[in-house]
Amino acid sequence: MKTWAKVALTSAGVVALLGGVVAYRTATFKPATQVDPNAVKIAAATPVDQATAALHLSQSIQIQTISHQNKAENDWAEWDRLHAWLATTYPAAHAAMTREILPNKALVYTWQGSDPGLAPIILMAHQDVVPVTAGTEGDWKHPPFSGEIAEGAVWGRGSIDDKGTLVMMFEAAEALAAKGFKPKRTVIFVSGQDEEAGGSGARAAAALLKSRGVKALLVIDEGMAVVKDFPMLNRPVAVIGVAEKGYATLKIVAPASGGHSSAPPKETGVETLARAVLAVTSHPFPMKFEGPGADMIKAIAPYAGGIVKVAAANTWLFSPVLINTLAKSPASAATLHTTIAPTMLKGSPKENVLPQDATAWINYRIAPGQTAQDVMARAKDVTKGMNVQLSWAGGVAADPSPVSSTTSEGWTLLAALASEKGSIPVAPGLVTAGTDSRYMSDVSSDIYRFSPIHASLNEFGMIHGTNEHMTLENLTRMTDFFTRLIATAAG
Repeated sequence: MKTWAKVALTSAGVVALLGGVVAYRTATFKPATQVDPNAVKIAAATPVDQATAALHLSQSIQIQTISHQNKAENDWAEWDRLHAWLATTYPAAHAAMTREILPNKALVYTWQGSDPGLAPIILMAHQDVVPVTAGTEGDWKHPPFSGEIAEGAVWGRGSIDDKGTLVMMFEAAEALAAKGFKPKRTVIFVSGQDEEAGGSGARAAAALLKSRGVKALLVIDEGMAVVKDFPMLNRPVAVIGVAEKGYATLKIVAPASGGHSSAPPKETGVETLARAVLAVTSHPFPMKFEGPGADMIKAIAPYAGGIVKVAAANTWLFSPVLINTLAKSPASAATLHTTIAPTMLKGSPKENVLPQDATAWINYRIAPGQTAQDVMARAKDVTKGMNVQLSWAGGVAADPSPVSSTTSEGWTLLAALASEKGSIPVAPGLVTAGTDSRYMSDVSSDIYRFSPIHASLNEFGMIHGTNEHMTLENLTRMTDFFTRLIATAAG
């Protein structure tokens, strides 16, 4: 047999072998996060009067607990109003639970269980909301702090982020307490007062719980939800955040001599700064098909079928294809690597004056598997030899959270609830923003970021934006979810 024929036969054999491996792996592919909706016997939802719940959410929105970046601008009397309103509105829950108001106005409620051997559950929702951008008030269909109930929804800042969750947690607790529910497992509510401006309240609450030796079965906070039009499926998928990215802002200062712009030096501070910023941004962190972002794709692949399932089942061969596909969307790309975003610049206060220093701020969202130390080391390496000073803005940088289990008792319970009796696929995910739950890693190893609301990708844009609103359908989903969660986990 001629050499070319032997090569052809060998190549054909290799192709056939590869094809067989790909086909076998695809046919037998089951993601590690596969959810069994029958793994937990879920309690029935406790009835909650939905009209009253909507009214209560409306009232809470009218209490303007607005977190400004400069906390001196906050009207702290509004937080006191919210605390008093909660106590008046939910008498049965307050009779059943012990309330602690921490010095910074964070709240910790403890509903003591009868069995101290059972690890508690912790439910989180923050009290504060972001400001409405000045000049955009007229763009709202209903005034942003009116709490107006119209068009099948409750409108206003915080209706989703995060008073909707806070109020519905209390609606659930009130309904259960009023009917005489007595938990076997302790239930703890934690509500930070400044999630939108640093999270000092959640940090203090976590330290308090740690000092008491609390080790929770699970922690649930905001972060992800049911995406009605999940890409690749175009159907609802419940995405549960199992980790969140770290947060750090790099401050780059280019010192300069200053002076008059009519006699500039060979390189001004602004030019040096520009070169440094470009050096940092032109060396992005590579995308890798690993971690929670990749696990999300693997979890939905069996439902997508076709080439998606083939690629997810054979990442050893197709991970570059998956990465290239996900890279087309900034939101998807962000789940696969540490992102770099220059956000602020400062130079001279006048156009004809050379600045004595020029400054840039670059915001990083750090992916699991990397640290703030890694980020700083990379920035120093790519700006080596430049006359710049690097530091963390505010002197702090937060590493990514640990990645929570997708096989634990806590995950099994939450995933079964989120699947809505198996009607919705469930996938783990990576929260690319930050939540108060990042401070709870010493209190529980299973921290999940999930709200049972249903919304399209476009609708999620209202969070921190214009026309934020909670639909009455989602309000019902939330009260059902929290009553069933508490009754199942603690009953």
